[in-house]
Amino acid sequence: MTHHQAHAKIALDRISRRNVLLGGLGLLASAALPRRAVALGRIAAGDGEIMTISDGNLSLPMAFLYPEVPKAELEPFLTANGLPTDTLMPDCNVTALKRGDRVVLFDVGSGSNFMKSAGRLLENLGEAGIDPASVTDVVFTHAHPDHLWGVTDDFDELVFANAAYHISQTEWDFWSSPDTLASVPVERQSFVVGAQSRFKFIEDKVNFIKPGQEVLPGVEAVDTNGHTPGHLSFIVHGGSEPTLIVGDALSNTAISFAHPEWRTGSDHDQEQGVKTRQALLDRLVADKATIIGYHFDHAGIGHAERKGSAYAFIPA
Repeated sequence: MTHHQAHAKIALDRISRRNVLLGGLGLLASAALPRRAVALGRIAAGDGEIMTISDGNLSLPMAFLYPEVPKAELEPFLTANGLPTDTLMPDCNVTALKRGDRVVLFDVGSGSNFMKSAGRLLENLGEAGIDPASVTDVVFTHAHPDHLWGVTDDFDELVFANAAYHISQTEWDFWSSPDTLASVPVERQSFVVGAQSRFKFIEDKVNFIKPGQEVLPGVEAVDTNGHTPGHLSFIVHGGSEPTLIVGDALSNTAISFAHPEWRTGSDHDQEQGVKTRQALLDRLVADKATIIGYHFDHAGIGHAERKGSAYAFIPA
């Protein structure tokens, strides 16, 4: 066997193994009844369509999320809103925009190496009518594992091989820096290693973007840093009202709206996270914009309204 034939055989073997994996995932999914809807929400976006598609959910200890909020204040609020007091299990909703000849994903989920309850995007895309090979663009809000790690599969191959990738220059520089690993808490060092390893797969396909830039036709980047140094949200123009894909700038449909002032351990810069939430909610109410949140409940789509001195999330 020549070197060329051997290389071709390895490539074919990888494709075959991946097809077996995807087929197995589909069989497992069809056998696990009843199952959640996978294309959780759909709204018009001018001459296009926006969908939210489940990647599963996370499991996050409350002691990590809100360590500074007194239990006497936190727990009654959680109970009143039907939330557990020990662990939150937020949904993960990847947003897809289909418009013209573009199929755009905003974030790509966790893949199989973060949490067992997440990493469902690949199997759910098919049921939403999206072939990974048809995805033209992947736009990242930020580089945390549940938004980035799904960019590669179990065989270290790009899942969306034909896509161009778009990420904040600030975000890329932060996670890529050789100084970042030593600057973050030990429990987050795997985030850094994971980001750097996945960046290598897209470094020749990536476009660096800045706040205020039109990333794609009708899609504008908005500075929502705080959760991470280069976190971006994205306004989709062209419908009867703008739609803001907020990523993790707002992370919970009860807590982020009623108590945007609560500092959270999930934010890289907790004080800036508070400022960003408050400014973002003001803007959302003023603009009457539709909101899509990565970790919002169920479909993840709705509006913000003022409620006393705070805000409320109104599901679509």
